[in-house]
Amino acid sequence: MSWFLLALVAPFLYATTNHIDKILLEKYFKDGGVGTLILFSALLSVLALPVILFADPTVLSVDLNNIFLLTGVAILDLAILWFYLLALKGDEPSIIVVFYQLVPVLALVLGYLILGETLTTMQLVAMGVIIFGTTIVSFEIDDKNNFKLRKKTIILMSAAALAWALESVLFKVVALEESVWRSLFWEHLVLVLAGLLIFTFVRSYRNHFLTALRNNSVAILSLNGINEGLYMTGNIVVAFAVMLAPVALILLGESFQSIFVLVIGILITIFLPKLSTESTERKHIAQKLIAILITGIGTYILLFVA
Repeated sequence: MSWFLLALVAPFLYATTNHIDKILLEKYFKDGGVGTLILFSALLSVLALPVILFADPTVLSVDLNNIFLLTGVAILDLAILWFYLLALKGDEPSIIVVFYQLVPVLALVLGYLILGETLTTMQLVAMGVIIFGTTIVSFEIDDKNNFKLRKKTIILMSAAALAWALESVLFKVVALEESVWRSLFWEHLVLVLAGLLIFTFVRSYRNHFLTALRNNSVAILSLNGINEGLYMTGNIVVAFAVMLAPVALILLGESFQSIFVLVIGILITIFLPKLSTESTERKHIAQKLIAILITGIGTYILLFVA
């Protein structure tokens, strides 16, 4: 179970970045926020390169076919970020991250199709429980207790979850043949190159990026630097954990991200409301807790029964 304890570090780091992303979108990037954050994320990946190169000086010795696959992994990383940020603009972090519980479900299917990993009856039951849990937060409850389907959030976060599951499976395919450090190096290198291409050819993103830097350079660079540092650390932890157990089980540990996000969101609302706020009405908290509980039951089935 050491892999599971290791895998818990990443969801806490990711939960922290979820709230930093929301703060950046609401406070600093009201105009062109999604494109600006994608640019920051891609370009700041350059910070990871010297660290990885120091950890493994042989990172350049990678098969050309695997470089192609890692390019796909990096593109999927950007797709995850794109769908996630679009969803985050219109919804609360504690709602958004519950949909990431679909990742292990999709990873099970992709692991079966691509890696030849097996699916048991109880795993299928667990998948159904997790899907049911995510449907609970698929509905918005208004002041009159009417239910409205979160169509945009569902579509965007389902796409993000699928991209994350596929990215994790492809990464493991390469990492098993090469190494974790080599795979991480090329993934981040491609992200930096993609960021440079976006900066060069997408004028609107470039303009918003430069404007944001001019107006709030210290705050933005500090927050983004911390944010990317936490996210990259989480990715490194997951990359090593995924080598110790099936992809779906490692991603399953990330289901705890929703708990961390909810707790952090409540604390920010109570103690730092000027930064960000989240609904703390009983019905909304209850809805989120029930969804987390049900997906947690699915987690338990996959870990200890399936």
